Parts: sequence; structure tokens; C-alpha cells
Amino acid sequence: MTTQRTSGRRKQAMAAAAVVAALLTTAACGGGNDDGGSKDGAAGFDAANNKVAQASLAKKGGTLKFAGAQDADSWDTTRGYYGFMWNFSRYYSRQLVTGKTEPGKTGAELTPDLATGLAKVSDDGKTYTYTLREGSTWEDGKPITSKDIKYGIERVWAQDVLSGGPVYLKDVLDPKGEYKGPYKDKSADKLGLKAIETPDDKTIVFKLPQANSDFEEMLALTSASPVRQDKDTKSKYGLHPFSSGPYKFDSYSPGKDMKLVRNTEWKQASDPIRKAYPDQITVKFFSNANDLDARLIAGDYDLDLSQTGLSPQGRTTALKQHKGNLDNPVSGYIRYAVFPQSVKPFDNIECRKAVIYGADHVSLQNARGGPVAGGDIGTNMLPPSVPGSEGQKYDPYELAGANKSGNVAKAKEALKACGKPNGFKTTIAVRNNKPSEVATAESLQASLKKVGITADIDQYDGSQSSGIIGSPSNVVKKGYGIIIMGWGPDFPSVQGYGLPLWDSKYILESGNNNFALIKDKKIDGLFDQYVTTLDDAGKTKIASEINHKVMEGGYYLPFVFEKFINWRSSNLANVYTTDAYSGMYDFVNLGLKNPK
Repeated sequence: MTTQRTSGRRKQAMAAAAVVAALLTTAACGGGNDDGGSKDGAAGFDAANNKVAQASLAKKGGTLKFAGAQDADSWDTTRGYYGFMWNFSRYYSRQLVTGKTEPGKTGAELTPDLATGLAKVSDDGKTYTYTLREGSTWEDGKPITSKDIKYGIERVWAQDVLSGGPVYLKDVLDPKGEYKGPYKDKSADKLGLKAIETPDDKTIVFKLPQANSDFEEMLALTSASPVRQDKDTKSKYGLHPFSSGPYKFDSYSPGKDMKLVRNTEWKQASDPIRKAYPDQITVKFFSNANDLDARLIAGDYDLDLSQTGLSPQGRTTALKQHKGNLDNPVSGYIRYAVFPQSVKPFDNIECRKAVIYGADHVSLQNARGGPVAGGDIGTNMLPPSVPGSEGQKYDPYELAGANKSGNVAKAKEALKACGKPNGFKTTIAVRNNKPSEVATAESLQASLKKVGITADIDQYDGSQSSGIIGSPSNVVKKGYGIIIMGWGPDFPSVQGYGLPLWDSKYILESGNNNFALIKDKKIDGLFDQYVTTLDDAGKTKIASEINHKVMEGGYYLPFVFEKFINWRSSNLANVYTTDAYSGMYDFVNLGLKNPK
């Protein structure tokens, strides 16, 4: 498993550092009318949080204006891995299935897109068959065929040319790595991947060597978009992808700006998902987060592309003067500390518990931005957007309850039990380009001192994470007993979130994300059971069981179930947050009240 793959939708939060890393202070809520509304026509505070604001006011036409603190990793559907890229790419790319265009948890449910229905599953969950809709075309009017979808998926195998995106499909369809990708394919049509069959232009059949109950979730990822062979410019494709959706690229200057215009060959009758309200969609990239926020608040742009929240300066202004333009969604990410068992004394569960009990969880929450901009105190390791999550109801260490300000007595009991009654010394590893993470490290350092644990803080280059904390041998060498990190789901399931963190098969020499080095046969067995369980109730039960086993092991100290303060312009209509994209606004059907 590659580092790029496992960073997933987390990457949209991690990489937009200029915005997200600034969530340092608790925002004071104030201003606005009693209901959070405002005189300028804004919908009201939290009006689009898991519900639709200005639903009936969207009109055809106008320019929808995005502003971003940074560009995407790639606009190539195979290579993109930032969450905002996955969300935005549906303007110009379609998949067999996709998330429902509805708010909250419903948005994470799958619905047909290019396909006429969800998969016909047979052969004990190993065969998935789809029929394509009539009338779906490329931007030049040619029909989208099953072979185009197969070819688009085959590009995932070309990791030497198209690295960076998720590789779930590669791992599930070709676990032995036998196919070499379309650029090394010896067959005349370059469609030699045996696991996908295209008996005719309207039929596509996936044959999995082993069943995987989340396979259809993987087909909803952007990496399963069709790509037409004669338009594949390989490593340059991200500069001008060929459109299968309602919009096409008009211009793009990396790091500066981008404009999409209507794809006149797209037909509404062929697309049950997209309403295509605006005439064009623009993106302007800013190098300074405060400038970006000021322009959003001034009404020059409609929303933030990165969807990682206003920075403290903008947030303070917006909460006082424009509260009705703000939403406070749960982001789908958990921020936490993790304890590598290879670094003594964290091979002892009681020493790990001493840190969990000794930490001041309110102080950690405040370091992240407080209850509003930081999130609710984290009590376990399964995000609220993942089926099987119990939220704060599952709080085995009473982190949001009796122990929320730390419990010195319990911490000292645990230290005695682990043979370190006088405490011990350790090192906290934290990324230097994440001020909020450094703040949490300092909070943890201060509270641990009260129980006799001395923790040094080592700030490392955040852009080099995979070779520093992702190398278990380097973690031992540096004595990193505590690593500060964050994680969010690639798709909303325990597999799409927890597999690289907790399954022993994913302990790697480089690019490792199982930082705790968890080798628990029960957890591994539950994951094996999960991928072959086809009913939702069964999957949810197993997900909860995995989370319980992880928490019982004391491998993690959760800080927060992360939240953001996000801006929407008063002119934005049909706007709502969705669990499909970790609490972001669903971009695909946004419209304007007053097109201009």
C-alpha cells in the first residue's frame, strides 16, 4: 500500500495547510441575528449543515466562483487524491455509481450514475455486472462505452506514470499484481486486464478473485472514471481531462486559476445526478489564507475549494458580522496521538493508558480550535461518518466525562502497574508545518508533566512524513513514543478508514501508517470477516467490534472528532454538507440565487 493511497481524503485536510493548520484558537460565537441569520440574505448559521439551504432558489446560469488556498494534487481522475478534487471532479467526470446528492449520511449512500442501476452481484459476491445508460457521451459527442470505463480503471495499474491516486481497485481486482497496466499491455486494444469483461459496449462485468463487500464503494471513487484511449495524454492528462460530465475544461493555469464551461454534448436525460445550474465554474488560487478569507467575506467568491474552514482571523470576523453565512460541520477526520509499541515503555499497555488518563482532553480540544472550530472531544477511533461509529456514546476511558481534564490518580495507578511508578521520559513527534498539531503536542507535554512523564517535542518536516514516522526503524531510532497525527475515510466504511491503521498486513518498512504496529489476530480476523460480509447490519456490527478492540488495546489517544467553520456566500443556493465528502459542501448541484 502506497503512502499516497492511504492518505486519501485526509489529504485534502492535511495539504491545505495554510487554512487548516491555523485552527488554533477557540472562536467566540457572536453577532448575527438570534437564529444566526443576517440582513444580507444569508440562510442562517448551520442552515446547510446536514440539510439543504436555499433549495428552491437555484437558477440556471451565471458563474459559480470557487477560491482556494492551493491547487489540487492532480485533476487527472486516476491521480487525484485530495478530497476537494474528488468532489469537484464530478463536474467533468462520471462513474458507474456515485454518492447520492442529498445532505448528511444519505449523501454517502450509493446511487447509479453511468449505470442503469446498482450492481447485479452474483457468484457469492465476486461478480458485479452493470448496464450503461443510453445517451451518455463524451464532450465531442461520441458515446461513453464499457471499454472507456475499463480503460480508465486500468490506468490505476500504471503507477510508474500515474502515481498519487488510490489503488484499492488494483489491490482488489489483481491482488497478485499480474497485470502491468495499459501502457505495457501487449494486447492490441490495450484492454488486457482479465478481471474486467466488456461483452458489449453497454455491459461491464467485474470478476473479483475474492469477495470484497466495499467493492461498489471503490467504483464510486473518481479513480473509476472512464478515460478514452485516444484522449489519454498520460502524465499530462491532469492539465486538460476529457469530459464525460456537464462541464469541460476551458482554461487552466496550475496554481493560478481554472475555468470550466458547459459541455454542450452532455444531456440531462442521461444524467440523474447532475443539475448543471451554472453556465461556468471558476477557481482562483490564493497563496495567503487570510487574503482568501477576506475576499470570501467581501462576497467576491462563493465558497472555499479546500473546505477546511476559515482561518482564525477570518473566522473571528465572520462569526461576529456574518454568522448566517457559516456552517459548522463535523469533518469526518479524527485528530489523535498514537503510541508505537516498538518504543519502550509503550510496549506495555499500562504505560499507554497512563498517557491516555494523564492527558487534559479539554486543553487538547482547545489547542485544536475549541468546541466550535476544533470539534467535540474524541472518545474513540471511528469517525462519526463511518457506519458502526457510536460517537461520544462509546467512551471507554471517560475522556469526555469524568476524565476530561485528566485524571492524575488513574494515570499514576497505570504507571505503577507498568513498573514506572516515578514516570518515564519519551519524545513526541509532530509535523512542523501544522501549528495546531504543535499546539496539541505542547498541551500534552504540559499535562503529562503533572503525572511524572517527561516528554520532549521533536518537530519534523511535515512534507517528509512517510520517510520519518512512516519508517518503523526510524521511529525506534528517534525514540518517538508518541506520534501526533490525523486520519479520515477514503470511503465511509471501516475498511476505507481503518485497514491501513490497524491491520497487521499493512505494517510497512516505508510509508507505514500502522504507527502503533498493531498485530492483533482478532482485529485481523474481523477485517477478513468484514470484507466477505455482504449485509449492512453485519458490516456495521463488525466495524464497532474492530473499534472496540482498538480502543481496548490503548494504542491511541483521540483528541477531537474534528469540526470546521465553513463559508457560503449569500448568493449560493441548493447548498448542503455531505458525509460522502467528509462534511464538505456537495459541489455538484450548487446553484446561484441571482446568476450574474
